[in-house]
Amino acid sequence: MFHNTARFEKSPPRNVLLLKGHSAGIGDLLRSSAAWRALHNRFPGTRLHVWFLTKDPGYPSEKLIAQHHLLSTFQVSDKRTEGRGVWPALLRGARRIARETQPELIIDCEPNGLRTTVLTWLLGRLTNALTVGIAQVPTRGWFYGIASPSAREYAQRHGYPAPLEYAERDFVALAALGIERNGTSIELRESPEGKDFRERLYARLGGLSGPPLLGLNIGCGTPDAVWKRPDLDVLVQLVRELRRRLPFRLVLTGAPFEKEINSQFRALCGNGDQVVDLAGETDLVQLVGVISACRLFISSDSGPYHMSVALRVPTLAVFRFQNTEHYHHHDWVECQVAPDAQSVPALAAAAERLLQIPVSLSGSGAASRVT
Repeated sequence: MFHNTARFEKSPPRNVLLLKGHSAGIGDLLRSSAAWRALHNRFPGTRLHVWFLTKDPGYPSEKLIAQHHLLSTFQVSDKRTEGRGVWPALLRGARRIARETQPELIIDCEPNGLRTTVLTWLLGRLTNALTVGIAQVPTRGWFYGIASPSAREYAQRHGYPAPLEYAERDFVALAALGIERNGTSIELRESPEGKDFRERLYARLGGLSGPPLLGLNIGCGTPDAVWKRPDLDVLVQLVRELRRRLPFRLVLTGAPFEKEINSQFRALCGNGDQVVDLAGETDLVQLVGVISACRLFISSDSGPYHMSVALRVPTLAVFRFQNTEHYHHHDWVECQVAPDAQSVPALAAAAERLLQIPVSLSGSGAASRVT
């Protein structure tokens, strides 16, 4: 059945369901929040629901995204095909989600893949909702009520280089609804649990009256990400250079398995009494509180980098290699490629520029730009 968007001109959809199907990494999920904000801007008062299909169910990012302020529900299904197959479970899930969310608009955000295509078509039949997808290949657009052109055509029309920056990718599907990104940032808010951890961190550090707090996430501790980790000597020399320029207290973040690399950093850096290592002491919800406490957050290309950007904390992202699809382009973010120690002066200058951004403490305690 053919649908159009005329029904939403006077009465926006009360419930919008988005289908996603990729890595469960926090950066991969959080980068969709720019599209969530754009949907709220276009359809005020709507309730957003995300159905996430992943090979990594139970990933730590689920707790954080389930609490995201832009979402009403966040549901996860295992898309692995081992054993008896995944389709019966997914079809049952589609029927249940249709009943629970009662969507009037369903958006398949994935440019490729049979699962989300078929599930979007089925959900549309179950609910009579308008379905939206991406005509990435010939005939795929037939499964949707309306479809946008391919990601390649979208990039060409907007003058973007390939591959598309990650936060831009959901806007390929949204283009079918006439929704443009227009510089919309990803976003995140501190929860009461995060605020509680932040206040306990302040108490641990002796209160708010001391030098500003700088966060450092060496990160990239999983086997598939170690290749992205900046050289440790670059980070050590950067911290030493910044210490010559200004006083600050340094907090290291990380997962439990990143405790060892943080220990190596502390041994090389010295000034152990001025460095607090929180690796393994926070989940992602509590980490929001840590990042919110920072005047500047320095990170490799990993999840906490995207969290810091989403919190609008001044963020210096240190890349070992150029990886433009992972960059964020906002005035509180600097993305720098630093292959060796010769990059340290440029990194330190970027950090100083970020520290000049006027900030105020909001009600949640998160650093935010003054506009």
